[in-house]
Amino acid sequence: MATGADAARITANVQGRAITLNGPLTKDEIRSRIWWWQSAESGTSKEREDVQHEHDDSHRDVITTLGGYYEVSPDPHAPEAEELVDLVYDELNPDE
Repeated sequence: MATGADAARITANVQGRAITLNGPLTKDEIRSRIWWWQSAESGTSKEREDVQHEHDDSHRDVITTLGGYYEVSPDPHAPEAEELVDLVYDELNPDE
């Protein structure tokens, strides 16, 4: 298993926030980090509203993998989102 400097790394820009995913991660961990604003259930409605106002729709939500750039679906359970999670999982967990 790769650790430290050898660990796989994937970057994303989602909801105006730069995100780095360092492997290994489970599929649920990947999903919650990519769609972090939807998993912020513990935040107040005011905090969620602030996040929505901060988001700049002029920039697409994208994730950068070894295979290229992929647009992040707004729905974490859409078929294309599931495919993206599988792709990211495979890159972050190459030994499995």
